[in-house]
Amino acid sequence: MNTEHTIIIGAGPCGLAAGIELQRVGITPLIIEKRNVVHSISQYPTYMNFFSTADRLEIGGIPFTSINEKPSRLEALNYYRTVAQRHKLRIQPYTSITKITKVDHHFILDAVDQYNEPSQYRADNVIISTGYFDHPNLLGIEGEDLPKVSHFFREAHPYAGLQVAIIGGSNSSIDAALELERVGAHVTVIYRGAELSNSVKAWVRPIFEAKLNTGSIRLLLQSQVQSISNHHININTAEGMIALENDFVLALTGFHPDQPFLTTAGITIEDEGHPTFNEETMESNVPGIYLAGVVVSRKQDANEIFIESGRFHGHKIAAHIKS
Repeated sequence: MNTEHTIIIGAGPCGLAAGIELQRVGITPLIIEKRNVVHSISQYPTYMNFFSTADRLEIGGIPFTSINEKPSRLEALNYYRTVAQRHKLRIQPYTSITKITKVDHHFILDAVDQYNEPSQYRADNVIISTGYFDHPNLLGIEGEDLPKVSHFFREAHPYAGLQVAIIGGSNSSIDAALELERVGAHVTVIYRGAELSNSVKAWVRPIFEAKLNTGSIRLLLQSQVQSISNHHININTAEGMIALENDFVLALTGFHPDQPFLTTAGITIEDEGHPTFNEETMESNVPGIYLAGVVVSRKQDANEIFIESGRFHGHKIAAHIKS
């Protein structure tokens, strides 16, 4: 069994930032990541640009430079990989922590690698920084499990010339709609709200509205998909039920943290939907278990915590562990 002072679960930007802060106070943590470094960012749409400017994504005191006003996905992957290498962070990739058990004054972490071979780790402190990208908000409707349905959008090329429905009205949905329209897909955006989300980027909204005005993209507001079949989707609109011809559905309805993983470790969930933690120290209700990044957000509102804010959680944690 490997014994560590502190183990960080998750090698996203917030997990990396926590690791660097611990090193600064003389603690060398082990970061365990179930896939690759900053896996969530690697899953972003291929040609995506961040909403934040590069300086607001910096960690570890290393400048993040970009040729664009807003950095791209590829630039972010290069940046965070470089930060991890320069700070010589100890990272164990492709290892999943399946259970955390408190024994006396330390923790036993059960793990499996990519070959499903088990192992165990022992740690005095655990920092959970697991993100949310593996847990999409499901619609809970008939046909959601069909191969034509995806909760992720990578790039538009595979959908050229096809009938594509996008469920959602946030930035990810609007960006996907515009990319799809550019390659000749026939796009319908379906959103339950009376108007698009206020979070839609100001420089993107007029472009999207121009596409609506020309009929290049169709928008159905106050509408919800009721069921999905191989060739159609049934939508409950403000004017009644309609059946829409369809080849693919992109259900871009957001993601949420893995709260069952937290509760099995003894962490309680508040009525507001977020785990119990001290905002000054980021320590949970289980002494020795800390939370960093999006994992502290509400179940259905993961976007309230960004890299911009979550990158500072590690400083609070390191100061408390050191004290």
